[in-house]
Parts: sequence; C-alpha cells; structure tokens
Amino acid sequence: MAGNRIICTKNNVEYITIRRAMIAGARSVDEVKAMTGLCAECEGCKSELEGILLSVCGCKKVSLADVIAAVKAGTDTVEKIGEVTGAGTDCGRCKALIQNVIELGR
Repeated sequence: MAGNRIICTKNNVEYITIRRAMIAGARSVDEVKAMTGLCAECEGCKSELEGILLSVCGCKKVSLADVIAAVKAGTDTVEKIGEVTGAGTDCGRCKALIQNVIELGR
C-alpha cells in the first residue's frame, strides 16, 4: 500500500489525487494530467506515474491489467475480483478503483 506523498513536485500533486482521478476513470497520463494538473515532466512524474497507472492494489501487488482481465472473464463484483486476484482483500483502499474498472470495463 502506498502512503500519500507528492508525486508531481512541480505542481504539488499528491498520490491520492492521482488515485482519485483513476477512480473517476482516468487511465492514461493525459487523462490524469487533465484531471489533476500534474505536469507529467518532473522527476516524480517520470519515475512514479507509470507504475501508479499500472497498479490497482499495492498491498497484494495486483495490476490494472489483472483486474481488467478478470472483469473481461466475467468477474462482476468487487468481492469476486478479490477472490480471483486478491485485490481489495487487505486494507480495502483499492475497492473504489476496482468498482470503477468493473463499471467501465477498462
């Protein structure tokens, strides 16, 4: 699980702000940039943003691709995603993002 910290040092955009954008449906750097105001050019953005966008559950090391694959295979609830991937079964902070993946299918 990642703690809250500044990712974009140029515009002071925090990790939690990026995760909230993902919960709202952002999946690309451009989408997150538009929703959060991060620069996508500072060292923090360059070194951490891609990893954040690829991850759903830091506690169980579950990727966005793993959750999307489970949804495409017919897994249709947060609880079932947890059974299949382990995501959301520890601290639960990723459950809102898992729900968004289910709703959007991406």
